[in-house]
Amino acid sequence: MATKTTLNAKNLEALGTQRLAELLIEISTGSAAHKRRLRMELAGHQSSAEVARQVRKRLSSIARAKTFINWRKVKATKTDLETQRKTIADTIAPDDPAEAFELIWQFLAIADPLFERSDDGSCSLIQSFHQAVADAGIIAKAAKIDAAVLAEKVFKALQDNAYGQFDGLITAMAPALGNEGLERLKTTFVTWSKEAIEKLARKDRHVIGWSSAGAIYDGDVYASGQDLTIRIALQEIADTQNDVDAYIAQQPEETRSAPMVAADIAKRLISAGRAEEAVKALDRVEVKGRMDLPFKWELARIEALEALERNEEAQDFRWKCFEQSLNDEHLRAYLRRLPDFDDIEAEEKAFAFVQAFPDANRALTFFLRWASPAEAAKLVTKRATELDGDLYEVMTAAAETLSAKHPVAATIVLRSMIDFTLESGRSSRYKHAARHLAECRSLANRIEDFGDLRSHEAYVIDLQHRHGRKSGFWGIMR
Repeated sequence: MATKTTLNAKNLEALGTQRLAELLIEISTGSAAHKRRLRMELAGHQSSAEVARQVRKRLSSIARAKTFINWRKVKATKTDLETQRKTIADTIAPDDPAEAFELIWQFLAIADPLFERSDDGSCSLIQSFHQAVADAGIIAKAAKIDAAVLAEKVFKALQDNAYGQFDGLITAMAPALGNEGLERLKTTFVTWSKEAIEKLARKDRHVIGWSSAGAIYDGDVYASGQDLTIRIALQEIADTQNDVDAYIAQQPEETRSAPMVAADIAKRLISAGRAEEAVKALDRVEVKGRMDLPFKWELARIEALEALERNEEAQDFRWKCFEQSLNDEHLRAYLRRLPDFDDIEAEEKAFAFVQAFPDANRALTFFLRWASPAEAAKLVTKRATELDGDLYEVMTAAAETLSAKHPVAATIVLRSMIDFTLESGRSSRYKHAARHLAECRSLANRIEDFGDLRSHEAYVIDLQHRHGRKSGFWGIMR
């Protein structure tokens, strides 16, 4: 049970409003974010109009700011953005959706100046804008924004979507646009596609780069960007209207044989009950001799075959894909469709295939994903010389998985990383190699028979003989 000093709402209420107010003032001192949050709560206590005024003021301040947002400031900026977004969507929109729509649009407009002065490697800031796009769609419908007005706003926004802040805008706005608005938006984009881009004389054009074909001019980049924007927009409109043919029409003929494009087209045809056409779309991809076909294309083909009730063919294709890629999802799906007991025999056959797979490291990855330590240990013991100690993430995971019941195999994996680090002179990994060697020493206490593997003491002596001059490593070991 919670004590009277546990931090919860009931215990804090016992302090009384005056003491709580004093504490809030104390806690917010020196924290601009906390002060803004308190002002927002005070404004909300008065009216939603006052809250809107505070949000508008804050958004304007963010738009005008010049301070660079480095990685240290991203978290605070994200918190600020989320406070404004949630206030618009959760506090203002229920009372005044029209006002909330103007504010959420103002929120989206600060993306350009914000990203121009930020360095967000985590991409956390853009997520706030993508969520704001979803909020805008809900708010627009509640506010009953005129379809023509909304279509024009969406069009202008997507014309200047430099940082991708408006990605998914058409889908989000589709309920508010309705068919009338979507048709108007479609017409606007088609009209834009027919507008000729002004061609300047060569002497007046600016070269911004070079390619094998020669100079790249700024106008050429703009034209390419415009074409892509139009195509993506018209495809998104087609999707919202469930118009598969319109979606396909926006895909250039020469790209339809690309695996990912063919898969996208096929998925839509399958959903429309046109599986035969989906298979034909997938067949446009040249598969002979290719070992790099994406999982998405493979899944689309399987789904199309099953839609046509060609289940045996789908199963054969699953097994073929598994053999090529060792993708555990294909094997799991294959086994689920087998009769009882047949799946056990098929799994044993699959394991034997993986054990003999040419790439031992991919085989090990498969057994780790399958959660089969016994098979992983068997593979490691048999093919120790083929392990790549540079695959740090795979080998670390393998060592952790094997250490409980297969200490010899875990030792082999750890040694592969140690050997790679010292043989390649990767000084940045010395501390990891030292930790791995300590783990080997710990595992050695549980190993009664090393078999063909050298004992821990013998291995360390050999390391000293081969890498005794690597003082950076041995210094850590002391």
